[in-house]
Amino acid sequence: MTDITDFINRDFKPIDSTDTIAEIQDFFAEVNFSHFPVLDEGVYIGSVSAEDAETFDVDKTLAQYRYAVEVFFARVTTNWFDVLELFARNHTDIVPVLDAENKYTGYYEISDIIKFFNDTPFLKDPGGIIIVEKAILDYSMGQVVQIVEGNNGKVLGVFVSGTTNDTIQITVKIAMGSINEIIQTFRRYDYEIVSEHNEDNYLANLKERSDYLDKYLNI
Repeated sequence: MTDITDFINRDFKPIDSTDTIAEIQDFFAEVNFSHFPVLDEGVYIGSVSAEDAETFDVDKTLAQYRYAVEVFFARVTTNWFDVLELFARNHTDIVPVLDAENKYTGYYEISDIIKFFNDTPFLKDPGGIIIVEKAILDYSMGQVVQIVEGNNGKVLGVFVSGTTNDTIQITVKIAMGSINEIIQTFRRYDYEIVSEHNEDNYLANLKERSDYLDKYLNI
């Protein structure tokens, strides 16, 4: 699998704090990024958003709006999942990358990170998806994995895909094992099956009994 640092981009040089707002507005009109890194005398100080830059006085420099610069970045050692979280948390399509000495080395683009994510076994390898739900105080991620592996399943990935005040929803991708047996085991442990499955004999039996009851009542 490709290392995430292979996606560090240097196509555009960072904005300098001495650049005028007019220059920065022109830059954003060209690249169509939501943010871009800013250096002050070669030191990374944060990122300016295109939306903010549009509201600034074109005759001033960015240094005069330093208070508006947003500070977020990844390290060259930051793993791909934490990088993805940085994109989401900061509502950006650019994440600057710094080395251990805080030296700016480039930036990640969200489109490249999505490509990287698409190359992970979770998305790339064939398998089935099961989405389960349980009371938030009662669930265990270890139990979820144990249920799958206890039915000779192989977990390709598992993550929390939704929460409320009372419940948690977990998405599991499975490469091997009987989907039906895994589903029935989840039910025995009081997990609700949110996703629909053709292999789900429990639902098929319920439908068969319901159809039979309807037929009986209509006699």
